[in-house]
Amino acid sequence: MHMREITFKAIAITNEIDLNKIAINCGIPKKYTWEQPLILRGDILRSILHKDVNEAQQVLVFSFGSLVFINHSNFHEITGFLKYLQTFEPEIDLQQIESYTDDYRLQIGDTDTFELTDEYVVVPTYEDYYPDLISTVLAKSVALEKIEEQLGKIQDSLETMIDRLEKGKLRVGNKELAKTTAKIVRHEYNTLAYIMILDKPDITWTHSAASEFYDKMMEFFELNDRYKVLKSKTDILYHIMDGFSNISHSIRGLFVEWVIVILIVVEVILTLIDFAVRFA
Repeated sequence: MHMREITFKAIAITNEIDLNKIAINCGIPKKYTWEQPLILRGDILRSILHKDVNEAQQVLVFSFGSLVFINHSNFHEITGFLKYLQTFEPEIDLQQIESYTDDYRLQIGDTDTFELTDEYVVVPTYEDYYPDLISTVLAKSVALEKIEEQLGKIQDSLETMIDRLEKGKLRVGNKELAKTTAKIVRHEYNTLAYIMILDKPDITWTHSAASEFYDKMMEFFELNDRYKVLKSKTDILYHIMDGFSNISHSIRGLFVEWVIVILIVVEVILTLIDFAVRFA
């Protein structure tokens, strides 16, 4: 039985991509919303890469900072596209290309049954929605991987603050509290509001087979479970920050109380000295 193969390379390269800026530059007359990827192929992709591409090649750009290259095995094509993307999102670091990435394959016609592994999925016949749904799951997975690492860095900074507490250094500055809280808020925004793990592509609402395929992919890549773990860890971080804030405010309140006591004692001493001088 003849087998056809489609390859995917997903990369999480930044936190946010403005799809409409790219669409305008490419002459695409469509307003993109958060949940829709920008799909580039054919003449548009040729003009971006400055080379010929076949009809099976395409690039999906997701607003939450992930890209999926379909049937692109040439590393120079990938870096060429990222350099183009840099003109819209200057903070993109080309050194981070391989930091959060996943390679995957769709194999068609090699079996009568559906088979799903961590490297490929095998299906009996091809459906038009397969590439888009696989790309969406891969894009969300690598974006989650990036955020999981960012969360680890926030946890490390909190551990440093906890170590200081254990050593008796109880004061935590407002600036440090605000900075760490901002990191947690940004992390939660990127995870919960932006990647939209729980949102499903439009076709899954009208096509039951597409919905079933997407759910299987989501379950295999454990997107919902990873989302729940991140949400739980984020809630714990907020709880810890509340604790730090309460300790810091208590220490500050205690400090103010001691200053008032000292001022009263100084005032009493000065009054006694003045009294002694008058009646000496």
